[in-house]
Amino acid sequence: MALTVGERIGPYEILAPLGAGGMGEVYRARDTRLSRDVAIKILPSAFATDPDRLRHFQQEAHAIAALNHPHICHLYDVGPNYLVMEYIEGQSLQCPVPVEEALRLAIQIASALEQAHGKGIIHRDLKPGNIIVSTRSGAKLLDFGLARFTSTNVDATQTSDGMIVGTCSYMSPEQATGTSVDERSDIFSFGVVLYEMLSGTRAFRGDTIAQVINEILHHDPPLPPQPTFEPILRRCLSKQPMQRFQTMTEVRVALERVTRTAASTTEQRPSIAVLPFANRSGDPEDEYFSDGLADEITNALMHIPLLKVIARTSAFAFKGKQDDIRRIASALGVENVLEGSVRRAGNRIRVTAQLITAADGTQLWSERYDRELADIFALQDDIAQAIATALRVTLSAKRGEHGQYIPRLAAYDALLKGRHQALRQHDRDTKFEMYFEQAMNLDPDYAEPHANLGLAYFLGVMMGGRSVREMMPLIRAEAQKALILAPSNPAPNFLLGSAAASYEYDWKRAAKYFEIAMADSSSVSPETHWAYASLYLSPMGRLQESVSEMERAVELDPLNAFWRGVLASHLTHAQVYDRAIQEANQAMEIDATNYVPIYTLGEAYATSGRWAEAIEILENAHRFAPYDGLVGGTLAGVLARVGAKSRAETVVRKIGESPHPVFGRVLYHVLSGDLETSADWYERAIEERDPFALVFAYAPLTSDLRESPRWPQLARMMNLLSQPPI
Repeated sequence: MALTVGERIGPYEILAPLGAGGMGEVYRARDTRLSRDVAIKILPSAFATDPDRLRHFQQEAHAIAALNHPHICHLYDVGPNYLVMEYIEGQSLQCPVPVEEALRLAIQIASALEQAHGKGIIHRDLKPGNIIVSTRSGAKLLDFGLARFTSTNVDATQTSDGMIVGTCSYMSPEQATGTSVDERSDIFSFGVVLYEMLSGTRAFRGDTIAQVINEILHHDPPLPPQPTFEPILRRCLSKQPMQRFQTMTEVRVALERVTRTAASTTEQRPSIAVLPFANRSGDPEDEYFSDGLADEITNALMHIPLLKVIARTSAFAFKGKQDDIRRIASALGVENVLEGSVRRAGNRIRVTAQLITAADGTQLWSERYDRELADIFALQDDIAQAIATALRVTLSAKRGEHGQYIPRLAAYDALLKGRHQALRQHDRDTKFEMYFEQAMNLDPDYAEPHANLGLAYFLGVMMGGRSVREMMPLIRAEAQKALILAPSNPAPNFLLGSAAASYEYDWKRAAKYFEIAMADSSSVSPETHWAYASLYLSPMGRLQESVSEMERAVELDPLNAFWRGVLASHLTHAQVYDRAIQEANQAMEIDATNYVPIYTLGEAYATSGRWAEAIEILENAHRFAPYDGLVGGTLAGVLARVGAKSRAETVVRKIGESPHPVFGRVLYHVLSGDLETSADWYERAIEERDPFALVFAYAPLTSDLRESPRWPQLARMMNLLSQPPI
């Protein structure tokens, strides 16, 4: 029976009905003790003996009580058959919503769900009617009547009589079919709500419940005309949970990136390249120190929001050259250039630095520093702060502030030597290991040697120098040690994400690690973008997103031929062949001796059926890298495809001499039409954790293998779907 105005429940006087649903009736009431308005949700007496409704009512009380968030309705009191909650002046979410307001509200809702999921609570009934919008507090998430604690053994989708719970139009596919759900089900429902906010229409419609469920299970809605939201909506609304964002934190971070991108386009974004500092010490062996100083200043500047900082490889392309500043800035795509010199004598150093505006060659700032060597860290901070002031941007905390670590000088010197060796020789020389380990021994609390050693090992693996099985445990151990010593530095998380993906095939953990590593978009390294694109997005079948990540790596490091070559490969996998060919050719103009872009140009030609051009280019790549199994396998496969079997067999024999021939054999056999043998080699590649098994999982070159009966089992071995999402 409905309550009447003026009726009391304990100290609460009913003022007006607010609404009713399957889980209770809601009234506006007055708390006579505190003289404030509240909302009371009452379980009707007819339901008092219904075990399902009683359980849901109790679950809602426990769920709301466990949460304390500005965008979740607060619980004030609990009675035998009622809940007393915060009364919110506002109305349920009305769609459509202006784009800027939709973004603001979406971030608030995502943040609320993020906390709920963090407490092990799945909402299961997210819809506009359960979101109140007030002018004072923004979005408020309410009605946890169908919420479930993930720690319970209660089925996530059904009542005891088997009825599917939730609101049909906003259900995820797994919820609609009554299968088990987790937080990714809420992510799908969130995508449906965001779609409605942007378009004003429901994503899934029909005249009957059956028609709506059919739409949810089998059809994708036309996306609304807001291109910045398209990748977010596509991921949220993927039919397969594995293809969605894996956490609400990922969703919130993606939405905040949209906000930052919008902010950066409203103002001119300053940009800078730090050129290698000239070594004036008179000893060529001191080059590591002058290079290291430029690196450290680059790293400090990378943490300034909305400042574009060019990565080391591109900036150092001009080392030892007397190029015009305007030409350098144009090639790097920046407005400002920092150049300088270092002179070291005993325990003294002299550093000169000048910041130049490229457009007219004027100096924005210049300074000479004469310091004790022990003051090197303060000197770096002073230079970074002077640059930030000149460019009118805000520098993050200086070293030593807010817990930032100041290492022992000898350990720091060993670190610079190790980094110098690693950047020059990668895994072909183990001197970097010696120096990094020396730095660790000299200062056991110093995180950077561990992070740098883990990165050097990772580059060695990805360049084909060492096996994943051998090195990934070491990479993971160094990254974990670095995070223990410096938990505020998120960068090593990308190494853990790479290990979770390529070594463990644990996609949920990989997503979490990459999410943390990329949370601050202003300081994400090209290596992180590369690993995320190649080891996570590509095997997920999210090929357009992998292209976007590699484009970001190229933007940060535009004269790095390797990144551009990898971008060309990702474009080929996304079947954007003309751009792939263009990027590969640009990379070859930057460095004609780097075989990676030569190979990826050949891959683009082969994938698009231009066999003669593919053979010519791949033969060239093979001359540069006869030891590379991937190059040899692709060349041999294309040769076999056009009937040049004798030459193909010669190249295949050469593959056997390479350090890691496995995936080259996969491509050779799939291109020559022997799918059974190709599958055997692919299985071996998976067992050996060859990273190319992930990179080529949904590449066009392996499409014939994906059509074979062996592929579903191969995909399961990597915990992947048999087919990528549409």
